[in-house]
Amino acid sequence: MSDSVKHECGIVQIRLRRPLEHYRAKYGEGYGLGKLYLAMEKQHNRGQEGAGLAVVKIDASPGSEYIFRERAEGQRAIRDVFERVNADRARARTRAGSSAGGSQGETAIPFEGELMIGHLRYSTGGRSGVSFVHPFLRRSNWPSRNMALAGNFSMTNTDEILQTLVAEGQHPRNDADTFILLEQLGGMLDSRPLDPAGKNASDIASVLRKASATWDGGYVITGVLGSGEGFTLRDPWGIRSAHYYVDDEIVMVASERAVIQTVMNLATDEVRELQPGEALIVDREGGVELAAIRPAESPRPCSFERIYFSRGTDADIYRERKALGRFLVPDILREIDHDIDHSVFSFIPNTAEVAWYGMMEGLETFNDERKVRLLTALGASITPDEIRQIVNCRVRTEKLAVKDIKLRTFIAEGERRNELAAHVYDITYGSLVPGEDNVVVIDDSIVRGTTLKKSIVKILSRLKPRKIVIVSSSPQVRYPDCYGIDMSRMDEFIAFAAAVSLLRERGREGLLDEVYARCKAAENENAPGGAPENAPGGTLENHVKAIYDGFSYEEISSRIARMVTPEDCECPVAVVYQTVEKLSEACPRNNGDWYFSGDYPTPGGVRAVNRAYVNWYESRAAENE
Repeated sequence: MSDSVKHECGIVQIRLRRPLEHYRAKYGEGYGLGKLYLAMEKQHNRGQEGAGLAVVKIDASPGSEYIFRERAEGQRAIRDVFERVNADRARARTRAGSSAGGSQGETAIPFEGELMIGHLRYSTGGRSGVSFVHPFLRRSNWPSRNMALAGNFSMTNTDEILQTLVAEGQHPRNDADTFILLEQLGGMLDSRPLDPAGKNASDIASVLRKASATWDGGYVITGVLGSGEGFTLRDPWGIRSAHYYVDDEIVMVASERAVIQTVMNLATDEVRELQPGEALIVDREGGVELAAIRPAESPRPCSFERIYFSRGTDADIYRERKALGRFLVPDILREIDHDIDHSVFSFIPNTAEVAWYGMMEGLETFNDERKVRLLTALGASITPDEIRQIVNCRVRTEKLAVKDIKLRTFIAEGERRNELAAHVYDITYGSLVPGEDNVVVIDDSIVRGTTLKKSIVKILSRLKPRKIVIVSSSPQVRYPDCYGIDMSRMDEFIAFAAAVSLLRERGREGLLDEVYARCKAAENENAPGGAPENAPGGTLENHVKAIYDGFSYEEISSRIARMVTPEDCECPVAVVYQTVEKLSEACPRNNGDWYFSGDYPTPGGVRAVNRAYVNWYESRAAENE
């Protein structure tokens, strides 16, 4: 994705089902932490702002610590966390006087436990600082009331959940969604009866059912208790992803299937997907239960998971991304008048590469069919030179756009800073015939269009092509996300800006006022708490759809092409987007397409899009005063 968009977090939970001595004897020291580290590194793409882990030691001696946590910020947070953990462990071993970790030394060694969680963070709510890095920790003298919590989620009704806690007499010290969930779940655990030892297993399934009944959002929540229980819960709409693996030695849960496959060296069918509304619960003895916590609500797994966020090494995701590229070929051919002999095809590094392979397969199929037609037309009179000329026709590929190292734009301000930012990408000079060749480059999505205009189209125009065609393997991003991706404002979307531009050009700007009035009215009518479900016949409605209703898909794309064309570009620019229909065909199981279609799976999503429009309209009005 050429535009910088922060997105979903990554989670890991590991439960070692045998005594720690078993893993030391079979694998050496640090088996569990080693698996946790690798699983976190393999999900580094999902969070580069911070990382953290928590480890529970079951049956620790009274007077010794049994739940450990470490967190760090920054792109090297995973490394920092594990360096600190290893340093703490080394110091403890030295103090214990036991390099082999005998029974006496084992008690004193931190992060030596059977149950652990890890987290990679992208902040989507504007909260930063190490205190907002997961896991969050809630302390108590009773092991079953200690909880470390982490998640890949965003709740649309955090204020509502907060008010329920306040009504119960609680006073949460922070209003961030993870803090609120931690206090909500912790409060319910506190109400469970304790045995004299304080180690009894809480009824985690019933706690999760009661708490999640108030949740609206996309989430995978993972937590561990000091008494040795662990859980991972997926939202009933299946918006966020979670997979797991169980054998007689280990239980592993992670955001992505391919991560577990790599870490545990498994075949695809050995890793299972946690179902919408389902929780995987591990008891203190290592027993595993799959519990139905919430009824599945017409599952709508996130399509951006497949297009961009997840690792492309997953077998299904790889195949789907190739299909997305292949489905675009007919529209690409129309833009270049089917002239592949005078066109060069490339991709915008690096996440669009797999879609580029699919696009190339589709173009090669077209080229092969063209060769057959040409050979057939010449018939028996064809000469060897003519055969050779036709057979040698190739679809031309070059690495046109090159992403350089991250430029240090902080050394400049204003226009100078923008000028430096425009050089994040560079081109391969001499890679096409000026004035004769078209340039076709594919990206996995076009959200804001800023990088296209200020960098990519600008530098491609230096090659002096006949035409530049920018291709997006995802549809037009028209609506905000409220389930964990940092796309929350209407002014972030070039598709929205294009529609507003067309409304103004055609004298229909009054529709902007009408939509604002509808959104404001809906805000009062459908306040959280008493709103009906967002289902057929319900009163919740995405009023922002009206902004796009009067324009064809092609009209929006054409206006976007104008908007991303720099003033000094001397060749025409076209933009080709994937359609929502073809996205559904390529990714049939991940039909959560609200960013493109405006069809939100939860009531909170509909409220969020109407609120985003109200915010845009009112900020625009304030600027015009």
